[in-house]
Amino acid sequence: MDDFLQEEGILAEVERAAIKEVVASQILNLMSEQKISKVEMSRRMGTSRSALDRLLDPSNASVSLKTLDKAASSLGRKLNIQLL
Repeated sequence: MDDFLQEEGILAEVERAAIKEVVASQILNLMSEQKISKVEMSRRMGTSRSALDRLLDPSNASVSLKTLDKAASSLGRKLNIQLL
């Protein structure tokens, strides 16, 4: 599949979208486990509800490291990023 996506010139775009979807899912799962509402999560992050919705939207690949770090900290977690 990677070869096909590479030939079509969309491999990097598809990979970014998949990563964003996984991150959004992890954040939502942690919020659910900790019984944190979107309103409470926004408050903890010091951001608006609409900004949180953008973070949790898997189709919105635009997210800053600062926002990801705030989300992780708000959930008692640490952001870990690697270059492979």
